[in-house]
Amino acid sequence: MLCPHCGVDSDKNVRFCVNCGSAMPEAAKKEKPLNKVLTGFSPLIKDPAFARYIKNTKRWSYIFASILALAAVVGFYIYGETSTEMDNPEALYIGLGIGGMFLAIALFQSIGRSRSTTWDGVVADKQIHQKRRKRKTDDNGSYWEQYVLFTVIIKRDDGKTHTLSAEDDDTVFNYYQVGDKVRHHGGLNSIEKYDKSKDEIIFCSACAYLNDIKDDYCVKCKCPLLK
Repeated sequence: MLCPHCGVDSDKNVRFCVNCGSAMPEAAKKEKPLNKVLTGFSPLIKDPAFARYIKNTKRWSYIFASILALAAVVGFYIYGETSTEMDNPEALYIGLGIGGMFLAIALFQSIGRSRSTTWDGVVADKQIHQKRRKRKTDDNGSYWEQYVLFTVIIKRDDGKTHTLSAEDDDTVFNYYQVGDKVRHHGGLNSIEKYDKSKDEIIFCSACAYLNDIKDDYCVKCKCPLLK
C-alpha cells in the first residue's frame, strides 16, 4: 500500500507508514474513536425499537392479565363445585370479580403509559433516610424491620417534582448527581442523563436494565442505549 504522503510502499496491515510515520488511510478507517463524547440527549430515541417495546409491553400486559383472570374464574368455579364451604354461583362471582380486577389493572397500566409524556428536568436533591416498618410473623406476632430509603428528587421544567426511590439499593442514587440535567421519555421506564461522559454504567431507557456504558444495545430488551 502506497503512503499518500511520501509514496513509499508499506505492508497493507500496518497502521503507519514505515518511512514517514503518517497514518495509512485504510487503518484510519478501521480505527474507532477511543473517547466518545457522551454529552447531549441521544437522537437514538427515534429508533423504531422503542415504539415496538412500548407496543409489546402493552400486549404482554393484557395477555398476562387475561391468563390470571381466566385462572381465577376457573379456579373459583371448581372450588364452588367441590367445596362444602361455598357453592356456585357465589364462588363463580368471586372469581369473575378477581378476574375483572386483573384486567382493570392492565387497562389502567396501559392508559398510564399512553398518558406518559416526555419532559426535561434537573436533579434538585438526594436524600437518605433510615426507616423501619412493622412486619407480621406466621404465629401472629410482629417485628420491626429496618431499611434504608434512597431518594433522588427531580425538579421538572414545568414546575412539578418527580421522585426516584429505592430501598437498600444505592445504584440509582449514585448514578444521578445534584445538578444533572435529565430527560424522561414518554412511555419508557428510565430517565436519560444529558451528561454521561463520566459514567461507567447506563440504564436502558426502555426497560431500565443496568448496562455497561461501552455497550450499544441493552442486553435484556435489545433496545439502543441512549448515549
